This record gives sequence, structure tokens and C-alpha cells, in this order.
Amino acid sequence: MSPPRIPPIHCLQSFEALARLRSVTLAAEELSVTPSAVSHRMRQLESQLGVRLFARGDFTLSTDGAAYLRHVRQGLQALQQLPGSAAARTGAPVRLRLAVTPTFSREILLPKLALFRHAYPEVELIMQVAIPLLDVKAEETDLEFRFGTGPYADVEQLCVLRDEVCPVCSPEYVNEAGPFDGFDSAEVLARARLIRSPLEPWGTWFRACGIDLPEPRSGGAQFNDVGLMLDAAAAGFGVALARLRLAKTWLDNGRLLRLSTRTVPSPHHHFLCWKPGTLERWECAAFVEWVKTSLA
Repeated sequence: MSPPRIPPIHCLQSFEALARLRSVTLAAEELSVTPSAVSHRMRQLESQLGVRLFARGDFTLSTDGAAYLRHVRQGLQALQQLPGSAAARTGAPVRLRLAVTPTFSREILLPKLALFRHAYPEVELIMQVAIPLLDVKAEETDLEFRFGTGPYADVEQLCVLRDEVCPVCSPEYVNEAGPFDGFDSAEVLARARLIRSPLEPWGTWFRACGIDLPEPRSGGAQFNDVGLMLDAAAAGFGVALARLRLAKTWLDNGRLLRLSTRTVPSPHHHFLCWKPGTLERWECAAFVEWVKTSLA
């Protein structure tokens, strides 16, 4: 039996570029060939493999394509390491530096990140905390999760999480100061201590419910971290305006209760951001593609 034929490297390079750039024209420019050459290489590669690598005309990867892309990038990365280089001698991992916001990281990103680590064991993740809304981090990173209204003028970006908000508090606080049925009138709000956070102002809820009140400036505790705010609400500090996807753990274990069946879209979202040119590095492009399929 003859050994399986390895696809030509120019076909693999075209596949990697097209998967990353999602444009035949851009892939052709990067590879210094014509767009028709890129298209021909892709037909040749799919014919040899016997699978469709892209599911749609916008170059969204098929399941087979996403799996094969991981192997192609690993192979191209290995071929780029010159014999005798430090990386080749030591087997040094490829480092990917991420900036993440705290509660989003704990509740949304980290529970799924093992899937990326399993798919790309050669990528070493270096993570640091970024301050939501201010986009402040201790040092430069390759990719950055931001929290805010967006869009951002200085970077390329992908919106990875939108959420809805609803008032929540602990069962103990309902017994102490409730009932708060609906939490949708000034009279009901007057009985409650409102926990404040610049990350999720109460004005979003007030406007949706037609409540003519200014943003509270005093009278309750204030937190600049969503996780701390939810912990404070669970400890009986008062009522918090919670992002429901971030608060899922607290709601599922009963530490927090929703005070209304109404939900209101938050004006703030989570974005994955990077500087132009960053996705030329395969590990950065791989992480963005993984986020698209796993989080966005």
C-alpha cells in the first residue's frame, strides 16, 4: 500500500491564509498570487482530502475544515522553525498573551478554555487582568477582552457576549425588606438598598420601566467589579442590577433571586480586540477562530 499523499504546501498556505483572512483577494495579496490561483489551490486541496473545508461562501469553516486547520497551522509553524534555532532545540511553547476582565474570565471564558488548550497544547497562555470600561492593563498583550459600549476605533474587534440585566438580591434580603414584585415602580424601589456599579448603571432599568429617577449616587454600597457586586448582593447588601449570563452561577445555586420576569438589554458588551496585523501570527488567528465558535 502506498503512503498517503501529503497535500502541496502552497495549497496548505492558501488554506491557512483564506481561513484567517476570509477573503480570496486578501489571501492572494498576502501570498503574492492571483485570486484565481488561491481558488484553484482550494479546489485542489478539497479534492485531495475529499472533504469541504468551508461551510459557506463567507469562508466560515466547516467542522472538518476547523479540525484540519489546527493541524495545518501546527505543521506550518513547525516548518518555520529553522534547524538549530532556540525554539527547535528546546521545544519552547508559543506564547499568547491575553488581557481579560475578571468576572467574564471566571464565569464565561475559563470554563471553556480547556477546549482551546486541548486543541493547541503548544500554545502557552499568559493572562492578566484588564479593568472594564477603562481598558487599562499592566502590560501589552496580543489579544484583549474589553467591556464597554464599543465599537473601538484603535483596534479590530469581535463582539463575543451581549447580555440582559435584571434586579437580583438574596432570599434573606427579600424576607428582610420585600416583597419586591416586579421591581418596576418608584414605590417598590424606595424600600430597597440599591447596590451601585459604574459597570451596570441603574438608569438602564429605570428607563425601561418608565421610572423617573436619577442614577443613585449614595445610599448603598458601590463596586467596580461585577463578581464582587454579585457576592455583596448574595450577602444581603441589597439589590443589584445583574447581567444574567455572568450571574448564572449565583442564580443557579440559589444565592440570588430574580425580582422580575422582565429583562432589559444592557448597553455594554464584551469584545475581543487586537491591533491590525496581529492575526498574521497563527496562534492569535487560531484563538480568534476558537472564540468565534465557542463564545461568540
